Formats: sequence, structure tokens, C-alpha cells
Amino acid sequence: MMSVASQVLSLLVRQGATVAVAESLTAGLIGAALTDPAGASAAFRGGVIAYATDLKESLLGVPSDLLDREGAVHPEVAAAMATGVRKLTGSDYGLAVTGVAGPDPQDGKPAGTVHVALAGPGERLWHRDLRLTGDRDTIRTATCREALNLLQGVLEANTGEHSG
Repeated sequence: MMSVASQVLSLLVRQGATVAVAESLTAGLIGAALTDPAGASAAFRGGVIAYATDLKESLLGVPSDLLDREGAVHPEVAAAMATGVRKLTGSDYGLAVTGVAGPDPQDGKPAGTVHVALAGPGERLWHRDLRLTGDRDTIRTATCREALNLLQGVLEANTGEHSG
């Protein structure tokens, strides 16, 4: 995961862009991965760990009616978190994850249900809806990897680069 984080940071620096993260089930794993490489401060702005549902609303601006209607584990919630952290930090990109690490279901959603969203320049949004398997640690690690892969793919598309 660290090599992906290094590649992401390199792409961000080359593009003169920044990223911030909004994390729920990963509770800081993505931010930790992105700040592990030396020089991370050139592109990483910060993050919000909104583990409790009410913090998604109060810190990241996720609409309360959306949370009341769908719960915290929903693609629109991930998108709102990504948009919210981007605005909050003044970043070019906002990367967000919300989901169920398990072992128990949440809001009627089984463990392994994860939504990843990336908000970028021009109000663009990208997302992935995941159905992961494994124990709690496996799901959290896989979520981190999928989030970084989404960001890497978008950044590579912006520069015409592709990893093989």
C-alpha cells in the first residue's frame, strides 16, 4: 500500500495538486498511508475521522435528511463526505470512505459493504461501491487500498499515465 501512496503523492506533486481524506471505517489508515512517504506535506492537506454518524453531518456537511433516510453507509454519503473534506481543507481532491468493517451489520448493511468517493476539481465525482470479504482488519485494509487505487487511477488519467 505504501508504494501506491508514494505513486499517488508523486502524481499529486507533479500536477501541483493536493488531497485531503474523510475516513469512517478506516479511522485514519488512508491518512497514515499518505503521510508515510517523505515529502507528503507537499500534497497531503489533512483529514477528518468521522467515525460517528453525527460527525459526518457536523464536520463534513453530509445532509441530515440523507443520513436519516439512508444511514451512514451509502454512496451519496461517501460523495458528500468527499465534497465536504475537499471544501473544508481547500484541497484539490477529497477522498472519502464509509462502510461496515464488521463483524456486525450496520444500518441493515452487511460487513464488507463499503463506499469510496473522490471529489475533484470542477465538482467532478468518482466512486466505487465495494463488497469486501474477510475479517475486520482485512476489510479496513482492502478499503484503504481501493481508495488509494481510485485516486491513483484518476490522477493517472489526468496526466495520460497508466501503471501496468
